[in-house]
Amino acid sequence: MSFAFHDQTLEKIAALRERYPQPQALVLPLLWLAQEQEGWLKPGVFEAVAALAETAPMEVYRVATFYTMFHLEPVGTYHIQVCKTLSCKLCGQAEILAALEARLGIGVGETTGDGRFTLSEVECLGACGCGPMLQVNETNHENLTVEKLERILEGLA
Repeated sequence: MSFAFHDQTLEKIAALRERYPQPQALVLPLLWLAQEQEGWLKPGVFEAVAALAETAPMEVYRVATFYTMFHLEPVGTYHIQVCKTLSCKLCGQAEILAALEARLGIGVGETTGDGRFTLSEVECLGACGCGPMLQVNETNHENLTVEKLERILEGLA
């Protein structure tokens, strides 16, 4: 399966080249743009990014697999990432995760049959003073309770 950046994305890449004179510095932004375009890092992305960043595809793969923000498999329309670090656990993360699993009918690492929701547990999301927290796509939700969680999910329906 081949991958190609869309014309609109190529325009963004041209602007990035001016900001990043060293091609290898483009790896992270290029991966982000590829994922923004496709929803995940589908086959062929590593080679396309490597060519633009003048590096080896394996180097691009190493970067993509280091960061949890990159998806190597398709995710649902709503990717729910629950923080699993100590501060969130102490504030009730287990209750939030159990409520999500019950409501969505899936476990961690799974996607609902209709493709709407993917549930993940991730390391720190950077809101340790506001746990438990989760992220839906790019939006953080902090100081969660089961009631707040229900309102969030209803808003996605």
